[in-house]
Amino acid sequence: MGLQNVGAALRVRLPELGERMAERIRAEVESYADESLIPFSSLRESCEDNADLLLGRFAHGAEPDVGAALQTGRIRAEQSVPLADTLHAYRVGFELFWSEMVEEAHRHPEVTDAELVAGSSEIWALFGRYAEAVAAAYREASAELALQREARRSALAEALFTGALADRTTPWEAARQLGLPERGPYAVVAAAVPDPGQEPLPGIETALRRFGVPSVWRLLPDQQIGLVSLQHRDAEKMGLRALRRRRARVGVSPRFDTLRETPQALRFARLALAGLPGAGPGVSRFDDSPLAMLVAAAPAESSRLVEVTLGPLLALPEAERARLLQTLGHWFGSGGVAAEAAERLFVHPNTVRYRLRRIEEVTGHALTDPIAVADLGAALYALRLLPS
Repeated sequence: MGLQNVGAALRVRLPELGERMAERIRAEVESYADESLIPFSSLRESCEDNADLLLGRFAHGAEPDVGAALQTGRIRAEQSVPLADTLHAYRVGFELFWSEMVEEAHRHPEVTDAELVAGSSEIWALFGRYAEAVAAAYREASAELALQREARRSALAEALFTGALADRTTPWEAARQLGLPERGPYAVVAAAVPDPGQEPLPGIETALRRFGVPSVWRLLPDQQIGLVSLQHRDAEKMGLRALRRRRARVGVSPRFDTLRETPQALRFARLALAGLPGAGPGVSRFDDSPLAMLVAAAPAESSRLVEVTLGPLLALPEAERARLLQTLGHWFGSGGVAAEAAERLFVHPNTVRYRLRRIEEVTGHALTDPIAVADLGAALYALRLLPS
């Protein structure tokens, strides 16, 4: 009965006890000293709630109730108070609470030493139970908040890439929320996804941040796309190095200065990716080919160029069409040297020459005419980049 009387006596002074616990915590735990982060009135209320439940346990034998601890854990997670500081605050509060219990017990002769020893054991068992509840609630709330932040971040990134920002959110506000600078230059990156759900550039955001290069990324079914700040002096060099290390197929847009250009830059990055030769890994920068810029800037006109220049060739049966287009592509890739194109195609040089004459015959463009060659090269490039 001794500790019951002690609990009942302290319960009368509950507001004073909550005040003292809050003051002790603010004095000993750094995070709790910030009034803007944890208002003193909120801390005092939390201390009173937890102390009241503990006193109810000693005064009336009530079952341990961790409800206040769960609420505290959630609130501290929302306030971004470190979990270690939150648990430290609980320990400080419990220590003060038990010292007040012991001091009050000295006023009650009926309290035996055995009861104090048993009470000490119980109070620290309760601390362990409360601490577990605080930590569990904190981690659960932190996970929920992280998911909310990631969903918000993903939605903002999607809005930048598509140009579909809500009326109340400007690109610059979105940049601040995404941790990007409000001014360029920027670049957009598009990497081919090998399998749905698999990132072709794993850890790229962390790797770039380590170099002081902020970025934001989205994983789509067929591509991983990213918006990268190039304000850092060596951002482009370090970014390209990080991209190449991932051994993926990557396209990079030209630099641009305003976030409103992000959707167009994404199109350029995708065109650069589509124009990457071969089937293996590599990084293709849109600016590496000025012709790609023209094709992307005027897709309708480029489609017309393909139709006018390569139309008759495209009308051939599929097998012959594919063979002639492949030969023409390797001929351009070989600098117009038939023998070198033959090596790439694993055929005799005369076979390449025959196919080139067939292309001249079908298209009406002589490969000895520089203007005709330019038209064919541009049309072939446009055919590869533009949607079928």
